[in-house]
Amino acid sequence: MIKISIPGRDELQLHYLVLDMNGTVATDGQLIAGIAERVARLKDRLRVYLLTADTFGTGAQAARELGIEMVIVSSADGTTDKANFISALDPPGGAAIGNGNNDVAMFKAAHLSIAVIGREGCCAAALLNADVVVHDINDALDLLLNPLRLIATLRT
Repeated sequence: MIKISIPGRDELQLHYLVLDMNGTVATDGQLIAGIAERVARLKDRLRVYLLTADTFGTGAQAARELGIEMVIVSSADGTTDKANFISALDPPGGAAIGNGNNDVAMFKAAHLSIAVIGREGCCAAALLNADVVVHDINDALDLLLNPLRLIATLRT
């Protein structure tokens, strides 16, 4: 678990990290360099999941490389699948990282949401519904590894 006390907000108690695949941890279906090392460090503190419609067919390989569980979401209604997945986690306390329109409902259900503006871009709705916006997945993961960065960004 990661506990983060942010002045002016309720304390965050994060138990899970939910990662979107394409455009977030992968570009054109290939994992972005540096992620595996960071996820390995986070797995000591959080249960990490990869949610994907598996557009490029590389989700299972990515999940194996990261040593995390992959959950397939519908390519037609992944928005609902992602939101339902993070809402059903028990105990509550999930962080979500994504970039797409189908991540917006997941962002709303998460206790902490981080939008990534990577090489595949980021949906404007995801930007508007994220708690934090970064331009690289490694920066997003580093926020969780170094929570003082989140305090500086999110305090009132």
